[in-house]
Amino acid sequence: MAGLEEMEQPRPRSGVAAARWVPSVEDEQALKAVDLFGNPAVEEVRLPSRPESAATARRLAQTVVLRQWGLSVQMAEHAILLVSELVGNAVRHTGARTFGLRMLRRRGWIRIEVRDPSRGLPCLMPVHELDTSGRGLFLVDKLSDRWGVDLLPRGKTTWFEMRVTDR
Repeated sequence: MAGLEEMEQPRPRSGVAAARWVPSVEDEQALKAVDLFGNPAVEEVRLPSRPESAATARRLAQTVVLRQWGLSVQMAEHAILLVSELVGNAVRHTGARTFGLRMLRRRGWIRIEVRDPSRGLPCLMPVHELDTSGRGLFLVDKLSDRWGVDLLPRGKTTWFEMRVTDR
């Protein structure tokens, strides 16, 4: 490692340290998102149906899953990815001006919902290796324990649930 002697080298992480959440700039943005839009674990948060709202929804999910619920980093990563996929579908395919995000926790489960005014149902399509899009519901199907769509009088709620270990 010639030339790197004086640079700080990465330290090996133990299993405990790797799972511990450490605040960062992203966390500050996540807390600001909760202050600005509200807490989706308390009540449905309405967001504008624009591509940049996916980042806001991810930040809200991060804050709830890691800080409020204290779940594992891996659980948070999966939940954040799936939130992004559902929000992306709501923004891309519904023509809505806004959508809603709600997060629920009950013993042994979390449930995350995205509500929009379209009654068009999402469709789980087969995914091929070279596909460049259309993987959203495939990911939801693979990473969640169950998912579905509830039709409403005006729109629908697309949701997924994941098992969690209660401490």
